[in-house]
Amino acid sequence: MTVAGLLLAAGAGTRYGKPKALVDGWLAGAVAALRDGGCSSVTVVLGAAADETRRLVPSGASIVVAPDWDEGMGASLRAGLSSLGDASFEAVVVHLVDLPDVGPFVVRRLLGGASAGALARATYGGRPGHPVLIGRDHWAGVIAGAVGDQGARDYLRRHQVDEIECGDLAEGDDVDVQDR
Repeated sequence: MTVAGLLLAAGAGTRYGKPKALVDGWLAGAVAALRDGGCSSVTVVLGAAADETRRLVPSGASIVVAPDWDEGMGASLRAGLSSLGDASFEAVVVHLVDLPDVGPFVVRRLLGGASAGALARATYGGRPGHPVLIGRDHWAGVIAGAVGDQGARDYLRRHQVDEIECGDLAEGDDVDVQDR
C-alpha cells in the first residue's frame, strides 16, 4: 500500500498561546512519526505563522499553506487532501502536530491493521483519536464534509471505521495548554 502522510499544523494555538507548530520539536517529531511509521511521503499543512513555521519543516517534506486556515481544522484537511489529488497514493494518514507522544509505532500499527481502501483510526483505551487513515475512495467525501474545526469527524461517524487500539503505545492526548 502506497501511503502519504499528512500533518495538520496550521492552527493558531489560541488556547496554547502560540501556534503549536512552533513548539520546539513537535513539528519535526510528527513528520518523523509519519516517515518512520511507513508513509512514503509527508506533506505539512501550514497556516498561522506560516512564514516562521516553514523553516521548521524537515527537509524532504512538502509544504502546503491553507489560505483559509483560520476557519478550523476542516480548511487544513481540505487543503492537504486536495494537494495530494493527482498523486498515486492509495491512502493517506492524517496526523496532528499537537500529539507529541504519538510516534512511528502508532503509525506503523495503524498501517498494519488497515487495508488501502479503508477508513481506520488509532484509539487509546477505546477512545478515538489520531492518526487517521483515509483510503483514496473516501478523499472526495472527506473534502466535501470538512468544515469548521470538525475535520473528518462527521464523515467518519457515517462510515465504517476500523479502530486500531494503540493505548499501549501512547496516550494520544492533544496538548491544548502550556504547562505553567
